[in-house]
Amino acid sequence: MSLSLTALVTAAAEEANHVELPMPTFVYGLIALVAFAALAIVVWSYRNVANRHSQVSGAQGGDGSGHGSAHGG
Repeated sequence: MSLSLTALVTAAAEEANHVELPMPTFVYGLIALVAFAALAIVVWSYRNVANRHSQVSGAQGGDGSGHGSAHGG
């Protein structure tokens, strides 16, 4: 079979197996946008959590370990 005949047969077979989506395509994008926004809110809620704990006293390193900073100081 030639390539064009194969493409024609394949296109006809796919047309017979066509399945309609349960909702419009842009709704899938909206669902993804809402999901990522919810995850961003969760991540944002953990900002600066390390500085809220009492063992962080601003000692050397700033993490309460008493060690110097990561830059060798």
